Amino acid sequence: MARQKQAAPLQRATSSELMHMPPDDAQSLDKKMNGKSSVTNGSASGKHAAQDNAPDTPGLMQLAICVLGIYASFLSWGVLQEAITTVSYPTHPPTAEVPEPPTERFTYSIVLNTIQSTFAAITGFLYLFFSTPSGQKIPSPFPTKKIVFPLLLVSISSSLASPFGYASLAHIDYLTFILAKSCKLLPVMFLHLTIFRKRYPLYKYGVVLLVTLGVATFTLHHPGTSKKVAASAAKGQSGSSTWGIFLLSINLLLDGLTNTTQDHVFSSPQLYTRFTGPQMMVAQNVLSTVLTSSYLLIMPHLSSTGILHNLLPFPIPPSTETELNSAIGFLSRHPEALKNVLGFAACGAIGQLFIFYTLSRFSSLLLVTVTVTRKMLTMLLSVFWFGHSLSAGQWLGVGLVFGGIGAEAIVQRQEKAAKERAKAAKKQ
Repeated sequence: MARQKQAAPLQRATSSELMHMPPDDAQSLDKKMNGKSSVTNGSASGKHAAQDNAPDTPGLMQLAICVLGIYASFLSWGVLQEAITTVSYPTHPPTAEVPEPPTERFTYSIVLNTIQSTFAAITGFLYLFFSTPSGQKIPSPFPTKKIVFPLLLVSISSSLASPFGYASLAHIDYLTFILAKSCKLLPVMFLHLTIFRKRYPLYKYGVVLLVTLGVATFTLHHPGTSKKVAASAAKGQSGSSTWGIFLLSINLLLDGLTNTTQDHVFSSPQLYTRFTGPQMMVAQNVLSTVLTSSYLLIMPHLSSTGILHNLLPFPIPPSTETELNSAIGFLSRHPEALKNVLGFAACGAIGQLFIFYTLSRFSSLLLVTVTVTRKMLTMLLSVFWFGHSLSAGQWLGVGLVFGGIGAEAIVQRQEKAAKERAKAAKKQ
């Protein structure tokens, strides 16, 4: 039987809202956003209408797939990143006169970021194209004018975050750096509270604190950390540098601003219209590609006089007129490096699919929890796989992290049970 056409386009409540609502509240929110369910003729049509209005709540299986996808993609991404940035290549084949030719490394981070964002934009568009049902219009990455500003803000903050972090290492020791990177959850929650006025249950603050302390404790007691701290100390780096702390603080705030702004866009369909993960992926990477490409093409001419760099001491060193050509020349001389760069960009693009899906279906706080615990869980996997041992401090960190996550699961389960009991009591 035919159903009446809806007077207004369908809007869906955000998954983070639906996840923390009892069924009755979720359905009432859905009705407020979309109006009453369509009028139907016959019981069969009524059942279909009820199914259409049922909230699309993400489940545990979806979360597990997202987490595994993020881990698998970015573990490979990290290995390739290390190969790209640490492997030295001879400038020319050895000869009798020069048996050991000088070596060179790939140091063109802006070019690398541009290649990655280009891959991610293309991958996101392909996913958007093939996931759109036939006969329907492909959703635009920029559906409204209002959404351009927050998307531009996300692109700028994500493009600038890493350079500030790398620049801080020239002024602070490695210990300070990894401690700060273990605390990514704190700026995310801080920006949610201050900018977007979002409030969390009291237990959520305790969970964030436990996870942050756990990751920091585990990382500090890892043997590799001690070696890197000693190496940075040998270079004479000072952990009390005010400038280094300032750069690192900007890095953390930019990371937090990226995540919270993305979360704001996804959770505000009434303001920006309904926006999906693939749309965000395409829009952010298109804008990032435009920004980094502009930097590569325009900045050399602006910085050649030195005036701009003196006025704005960017953590990114000024480009030279040959930076882009130098990167192309390097990759043409070393095909193995080109393979690593392309693999790096492909893994990053696939990983972003899982990241933006997680953001659109869950929340930025959950996503950051996944990313900050990834390294710790990777170390744990190597412990059980290769038979390594953990120190007492590392076991303490593991206990804090899983204790915090487990406590959150228990509290949420108790809240859900209480709401179900209240619902049953109302029916009686």
